[in-house]
Amino acid sequence: MEIDKNEASYWLVGAKWGVDVLNDDFFRRGYWEMGWSDDEQPGFANQRDSMKPGDRIAIKRMNGQGATTITILALGVVKEVFQGRVYVDWKVTDMEREVESRGCFKTIHGPYQFDDEWTRKVFCL
Repeated sequence: MEIDKNEASYWLVGAKWGVDVLNDDFFRRGYWEMGWSDDEQPGFANQRDSMKPGDRIAIKRMNGQGATTITILALGVVKEVFQGRVYVDWKVTDMEREVESRGCFKTIHGPYQFDDEWTRKVFCL
């Protein structure tokens, strides 16, 4: 049973730590993971562990030093969080949607709610 879009939380995540790790494994195996250990970034780990089944997740890419936009690369629905991985039902994996960054340059941002215009722009299918 999928949660209504207005009841879900929305999360924006990165997939680059030193090198671009966004690859077919994320999509083929249906997951996302952060590039830090829980001990290195306990705040990010807490955010990750706050994700719930039915929440929405988007992978973003920064558009370079000083850019005011980010690019949305993939959208999915969280299935579960288990042992440091977020298992995802990826809905779209070949996106190139440029949106205002709103300072979203860290590994994890959220939770956001769907009633915000920027969130709707990021997550619309």
